[in-house]
Amino acid sequence: MDSYLNKVSLLVLLLLVAPLALAQTRVGFYSTSCPKAESIVTATVNKHVKANTAVAPGLLRMIFHDCFVHGCDASILIDGSNAEKTAPPNLLLRGYEVIDDAKTQLEAACPGVVSCADILALAGRDSTVAVGGLTYRVPTGRRDGRVSLASDTANLPSFTDSVTVQKKKFADVGLSAQDLVTLVGGHTIGTVACQFVSYRLYNFTNSGGADPTIDPTFLPTLRSLCPQNGDGNKRIALDYGSGDKFDHSFFKNVQNNRGILESDQSLWQDSTTKNFVQRFIGIRGLAGLTLNVEFGKAMIRMTNVGVKTGTDGEIRKVCSAVN
Repeated sequence: MDSYLNKVSLLVLLLLVAPLALAQTRVGFYSTSCPKAESIVTATVNKHVKANTAVAPGLLRMIFHDCFVHGCDASILIDGSNAEKTAPPNLLLRGYEVIDDAKTQLEAACPGVVSCADILALAGRDSTVAVGGLTYRVPTGRRDGRVSLASDTANLPSFTDSVTVQKKKFADVGLSAQDLVTLVGGHTIGTVACQFVSYRLYNFTNSGGADPTIDPTFLPTLRSLCPQNGDGNKRIALDYGSGDKFDHSFFKNVQNNRGILESDQSLWQDSTTKNFVQRFIGIRGLAGLTLNVEFGKAMIRMTNVGVKTGTDGEIRKVCSAVN
């Protein structure tokens, strides 16, 4: 009798779990319900990047910040006095107008069908392609979250994080050390404000000097770009010498102690992450990695973190507000 009840219980459990297992993202999710969804997002991203190339890294950073809080559910897009976008790490995010533009067009073409979370995932891919990256197929079918709180952003990776902290934060959302190095490689495009760099140049750890991990021959250049007591909002390239091109030069800069952010340079201080940096560079004797190939794979893994599918969440009518 006990054996029979156990089998029945197991069957009931499987029946309950099966719909959840099937409710996953997949390539071509909108092929029937909104066939032009992806082309609309692509055209919109291309239009905005053509007008302002800073949009591309802005969208990448936005999706990164979205996925590390509540999973990839577009909670970063919600307006509100205490919403995620009001948290200090998110104050300088850019690209909201691109998502809103795409959403407006998609609502006109296919009302209530395409989620803001999927628009963000597709825009991340398209922004990379717009600046020279390789395309990749994005699984879709995400639904939008209903919660967005600034207080939930504590686990966002920070520019001052040690590599140990970075690895833990990535592991906490199911991403590997290789994913960490690959996704940080997205800093091959984009800029950062001097306020996040100057402390490394003039008063690192209150020592009165510079961060010792900075190449001494590069320090005068950085100091000229971000003068002491200068404009903290001035922006400099995250990948010195190649900030507008999606390539592997970012890793060469890290190898040469020319990483702009403390967190970026720390990748060279850890044997695991250093190995991946070396593989991206193409160090002889190591199995090589190609950023253009690996970046798409890592983005697919990241944009499937904590996704809402099936009947979970909603499809927002406007990305900045829950229904």
